[in-house]
Amino acid sequence: MNNFLKLLFIIILFQLTTLNAQDAKEFNWNKQIENYNIKWNSQSKNSSESMPLGGGDIGLNVWVENGDILFYISQSGTLDENNQFLKHGRTRITLEPNIFSDKECNFSQELKLKEGYIEIVGEKDGDIVTVNLWVDVHKPVVHVDVNSNIKTDVVAKYETWRYKDRELPLEERHATFSYSGYLGKITTYKDSIAFSDNNVIWSHSNKPDKLLFDFIVEQQGLSSFKDEMVNTQKDLIFGGLLLGNNMEKGNVGTGKYIATPFKSFSLKSKEKAFNHEIAIVLLTKQINDYKKWENEIVSISNDVFTEDSWEYTKQWWEQLWERSYISINRNIDNSKDKGWQVGRNYQLFRYMLACNAFGSYPTKFNGGLFTYDPQVVDGGSINYVGTPDFRSWGGGSFTAQNQRLVYWPMLKTGDFDMMPSQFKFYTRSLKNAELRTKAYWNHEGASFTEHTESFGLPAASTWGFDSGRRKRSKEIEHGTLTNKWVRLHYTNQLEFSFMILKYNEYSGNDIEEYLPFIESSLTFFFEHYKHRQIKRNGEPYDKNNKLVIYPSTACETFKDIKNPTDISAALKSVINALNKLPNNILSQEKKDYWMNQYKHIPDLTYGKVRRKKILVSAKNLPESINKDVPELYPVFPYEMYGIGMPNLDIAINTWNNKKLAKRKGYISWHQDAIFCARMGLTDEAEKVTILKLQDSGRRFPAFWGPGNDYVPDHNWGGSGMIGLQDMLIQSNNGKIYLLPAWPKDWDVDFKLRAPNNIVIECSFRDGEIQKLNVYPKERRKDVIIKF
Repeated sequence: MNNFLKLLFIIILFQLTTLNAQDAKEFNWNKQIENYNIKWNSQSKNSSESMPLGGGDIGLNVWVENGDILFYISQSGTLDENNQFLKHGRTRITLEPNIFSDKECNFSQELKLKEGYIEIVGEKDGDIVTVNLWVDVHKPVVHVDVNSNIKTDVVAKYETWRYKDRELPLEERHATFSYSGYLGKITTYKDSIAFSDNNVIWSHSNKPDKLLFDFIVEQQGLSSFKDEMVNTQKDLIFGGLLLGNNMEKGNVGTGKYIATPFKSFSLKSKEKAFNHEIAIVLLTKQINDYKKWENEIVSISNDVFTEDSWEYTKQWWEQLWERSYISINRNIDNSKDKGWQVGRNYQLFRYMLACNAFGSYPTKFNGGLFTYDPQVVDGGSINYVGTPDFRSWGGGSFTAQNQRLVYWPMLKTGDFDMMPSQFKFYTRSLKNAELRTKAYWNHEGASFTEHTESFGLPAASTWGFDSGRRKRSKEIEHGTLTNKWVRLHYTNQLEFSFMILKYNEYSGNDIEEYLPFIESSLTFFFEHYKHRQIKRNGEPYDKNNKLVIYPSTACETFKDIKNPTDISAALKSVINALNKLPNNILSQEKKDYWMNQYKHIPDLTYGKVRRKKILVSAKNLPESINKDVPELYPVFPYEMYGIGMPNLDIAINTWNNKKLAKRKGYISWHQDAIFCARMGLTDEAEKVTILKLQDSGRRFPAFWGPGNDYVPDHNWGGSGMIGLQDMLIQSNNGKIYLLPAWPKDWDVDFKLRAPNNIVIECSFRDGEIQKLNVYPKERRKDVIIKF
């Protein structure tokens, strides 16, 4: 190489290196995330204009109204006798003198994402009051810290609407989905509330003779198995303790907020001070003795006012944001830009999910920890009524078709520590799902129905009652459900099995404790449909030695059909994923067994439209009764068709089939953006993703809904996250496809995970990749750029 070429090479290399270095310096995620903070400069009119705050397993709705700081308190697992998901209550903070009630006050309320707290500031004529609210990630404690340059008094009120028993009217029974349509009397039982020294203590102890578990066991003919079953409601106590430094017992009062009467118990400061610290300690636990519960919560409260707690909490949030990010059009200083909104709201929703990182139960699709007064939930198809405990589709019942979309996006964010809450929902109640199978059909395997209560049995309303709106037909086979939408719907136990296997592939984390659930889920399908075929003609398989999956359902959309494509895809993908596990996780003997079963799985169903091959949900389909697209489940979630895989045109032909048009959509659980991204349909993926993740129309931009579900609709946000991630990165057959469905006019900086704990960090601007880092570096060769 002559000197000129050497010099030219050095110059080019220097320019590329400098460009990458300058670009890396230019993009600072720690600074960028601050641009996504939500800041309000006026107070809220009611709880519908609240701001989410949380950590660990606790969520608050925080707002300032008429000078008072208010927040609802939710915690994972607070499920009462009726399996309603009850809030702990509401807290009201009032200062004296109260700068926030002064109309001339310069006011702000800001959610600071990076550190995970809310700062409320009031300023007038040099007087400044700052109130910081935060939740300890590592202990069940809510903190309110008041700091000012003037001395103030503070009153902290605990407000509860459950100070007396309250009969639950029929129009509110959706909050306890099992009793929806039930004509018998249902009561929400009162809590215990009292002063304890200079604290306020409250608790709810589930009444042992009023448990939904007992009702369902008897209703569904399982009484002979009851003693073997797991009862998640028994001995459950949940409650809290309000305390503060420099505070003493105050007054007991009454009031009404929106439509709900309440009783309040207050603490007041002993004297004016520049600083006040208030804490709320929570405890939810199955424990057979109230005194033990009380001793435990008091023990937690003895060590709440320490500086280390906040430092550790801020560190946790900073580490969460360091794991992953997506920032779109960051140089556009305009929150009305659709791409910028998509990137910001993606982060806001991830924050909301992280508030229940360590919940005893999964984050609920129908509001998570952040529901508020139903009377101010606008935009729904029904007139929402009830107390702040209300939510559509129940609290302790988990609708799998919706729940799955809350947890899939955690793979690419690397939020692996947040996923076991969902997995353990199934392992906790596995025995119950297996016992019901044994009781009804006398074969092995777990049968988790679509609407499953927290203890693994079907919601009572889907089974049907002797009378009422959900009457059980005498023609219904014992063991199956009356509800036409979900009568034969067991499919999603397979999807969660596949999710667990992908969790292992992405993270490398041990999944040994989940294997019994996966294998039992598979076992049910093989044994159940052999059982049915033997009853029909004496043979376990059809003439082609295949299972006959009949009668069955394709999602909630096509009913009483044979061999649904989504079920065949699920069975194939789960077994293939099991077969890839190392032998020290699953023995070769078990792999051989499941691969032998694989041979009996029915093939996917195909058809033709204008001579083009398409996927079909099943043969001889009836009219659809819902708007899902089960024929494309081989694309998502089951990864049988996708970027870099053969025959992708079949999936695209399916999507372009005009008959599909009436089942497409974007609200709630619709996953059209995911399908489009995984098929490389950039324009359509962009269009639907904007509809998914644009501002909600409520004061907090990520409070989507109610759509098909409730507010804030978490499977709306989850499906939006998945679609956006898939536009940026997809992984198939050991290859990583970069920007497979990304619009060239959207700039983006992102950090996402691929399988095998691979981290992809990329900056794409002005239609070009300006930075690409792959960790570990040797996997760079497996990255294929697709834009």
